[in-house]
Amino acid sequence: MASSPPLSIDDIRTTLETTSLGHPLYIYRDLASTNREAFRLAQNGAAHGTVVLAESQSDGYGRHGRPWFSPPGLNLYCSAIIRGTGLRISLAHWLSWTPLISALATAEAVQQVTTVSLALKWPNDLLLLQRKVGGILCESLLQSPTDPAIVIGIGLNVNVAREAFPDDLLPIAASLAETSQQPIDRNRLVAQLLLELEHCLGELQSHGSPRLRQAYIARCATLGRQVRVQFTTHDQVTGVAEGISADGALQIRPLSPRSSSQPAHLLDVRAADVIHLRE
Repeated sequence: MASSPPLSIDDIRTTLETTSLGHPLYIYRDLASTNREAFRLAQNGAAHGTVVLAESQSDGYGRHGRPWFSPPGLNLYCSAIIRGTGLRISLAHWLSWTPLISALATAEAVQQVTTVSLALKWPNDLLLLQRKVGGILCESLLQSPTDPAIVIGIGLNVNVAREAFPDDLLPIAASLAETSQQPIDRNRLVAQLLLELEHCLGELQSHGSPRLRQAYIARCATLGRQVRVQFTTHDQVTGVAEGISADGALQIRPLSPRSSSQPAHLLDVRAADVIHLRE
């Protein structure tokens, strides 16, 4: 599939309807990482809503520093600086829900532009046909208690051909191009993504998480599944994902030993790798 037109500030602004996100907007031909550049800008006082885009990344990364496949001219590599000045919710609630609602906003934008419905894998992976089409990496910057900031990094496979994925990603990665006969307009997708993200962040700030939680649950492919949870301590738990708590934690019912007649208590998981087990 041919690549879509290059990312262009003028083309994005043609359909951009946001109040703050994308004002200002920077586009680079190549960066080591959009998150690193946005984090640097945030440290130097960049305004809320500043967005960094790149056509390619030479050292893109996801959670736990895992490499992010970043070929040029095909996908979205986007990082936004969000400042929490004047928060009307707790800092902990803002930090815990921002990654989840960023994934929700990305899924909503994709559906608006392409009509493709993506599922969410807790906490913030985007799935197409049970394979990963995108992910969110949020990195917080807490230089001042009165001006906390988050860099929201969004990586989305848009127009990359399936055969272009490295061998190790072929079984687990997907691209929006699999659903389209023509290249997807990345400039239009960026504009819609920033709008949906601004709406979700505004909802979180104004009304908290109740309605966002319900929207997230409606898209969450993790719920109801048997999963294996791998903690950073290398401990792991196998159980059934039963819910999303008020603070965004994944609620797991560990599988009880066969000798036990009592169901295990729910376990709230806030930071771990969650693997969907085959049904």
